[in-house]
Amino acid sequence: MQLGLAAWHRYMLGNDPGLLDELIADDAVFHSPVVHTPQAGKAKVLLYLHAAGKVLGNDAFRYVRELVDGPEALLEFETEIDGILINGIDLIRFDLEGRIVDFKVMVRPLKAINKLWGMMAAQLEQP
Repeated sequence: MQLGLAAWHRYMLGNDPGLLDELIADDAVFHSPVVHTPQAGKAKVLLYLHAAGKVLGNDAFRYVRELVDGPEALLEFETEIDGILINGIDLIRFDLEGRIVDFKVMVRPLKAINKLWGMMAAQLEQP
């Protein structure tokens, strides 16, 4: 699990799509803070995580707290977009090979969720 978490941090630093592709399990599931249904399968998880990386991956993004329990990691993050302070968590579960099998994002406050919803929708609509 530690290898998977270290690989996740490397991805967040370099935003390497190849590394992310290796890190996501085929049966992974993504839980969005704004989409009601879980997004299942590697292709969908990659789509959402690439879009989130483009939306959130600015110079202000940083993880501020990390809690690890076996195959589970909770990473609290902070960032700012257009003057809106965003606070959230990435709750990640890894398999025995260190691949991500479940990824849940929670964001606060409501103003931040609304901002991210619009920006994520725009990213997901791009070809």
